[in-house]
Amino acid sequence: MSVAKKAKINVMKQICTHSGSFHADEALAVYMLKILPEYKDAKVVRSREPSRWEESDIVVDVSGKYDAEKGLFDHHQREFFETFSDSFKTKLSSAGLVYKHFGQKIIKTMQPQLAETQVDFLYEKVYRDFIESLDANDNGISNFDSEELGVKPRFHDKNITIPGIVSGMNPNWNDDCTDANFDKCFFKASDFIGGVFVNLVKGYGESWMPAKTLVQEAVEKRFEVDASGKIIVLKQFCPWKEHLYTIERELGLENEIQFVLFEDSSGKWRVSTVPVSATSFKFRQGLPEPLRGLRDDELSTKSGLPGCIFIHAAGFIGGAQSRDTVLKLAQLSL
Repeated sequence: MSVAKKAKINVMKQICTHSGSFHADEALAVYMLKILPEYKDAKVVRSREPSRWEESDIVVDVSGKYDAEKGLFDHHQREFFETFSDSFKTKLSSAGLVYKHFGQKIIKTMQPQLAETQVDFLYEKVYRDFIESLDANDNGISNFDSEELGVKPRFHDKNITIPGIVSGMNPNWNDDCTDANFDKCFFKASDFIGGVFVNLVKGYGESWMPAKTLVQEAVEKRFEVDASGKIIVLKQFCPWKEHLYTIERELGLENEIQFVLFEDSSGKWRVSTVPVSATSFKFRQGLPEPLRGLRDDELSTKSGLPGCIFIHAAGFIGGAQSRDTVLKLAQLSL
């Protein structure tokens, strides 16, 4: 650590990033650092002056150096090829660098109720689902090899992406382009993207992670529902698809579960097929083809089951008044 940094006593910590126009990566990097207890009250300065870097505890997206021990987190130098882990190929931006070194502590600070294994799981998931795309965008990496494949976009979405929105928060060229105004706009952008990040992490920690417990319990009790073990019942509706695939892999039950039953918000019951993947419209096993598209009394009459409400014409979901009826619809399908 430099002499200047050693000379500092226990005064307010300082985070430095570059002045002038800004991007999503350093806006988020600064916000994430200020989530940490040791930096929550840190002063944030924006400067391209080496003297300001030298006096700062952490320098983000400027300085031309990456040295975590010295608090330097830049990615613009020619020799920089750092990735999040061996499982990823995307080069990091300043957001990815800060998250790589502080992400687990950030998640633990935000979600202290999580076990270490859950923190480790979310650490990678948040990177994969959110941070990596910011890294790629900042480094000019496309999600598709569009030019090589001759693929042209059907529409332009720049202004509705998070990096596009953050970029649009910079002052216009013919506005007040003083450092003070750039700084004001930067902090507004940092709060915006930071709020998106916080909402994502809280959603995963407080809603998405607990859902896995419900799905796990349903899978473990599957033979109490039906002797085939191919139907599960959620005791409460929750996001289940991604968890189900994970649990199946963990238990060696890939492609085993065919139907998921749950009560909806109105007190009615649903029977859902299981897609072949979380984003697929194809399902493992559909509801009976002769009953698809039918509703209410007609469906109840033709199925021989009371209280039917509907079966979608595509056969991927159905509804009824009771748990018993949706269970029988699933059993008919098997």
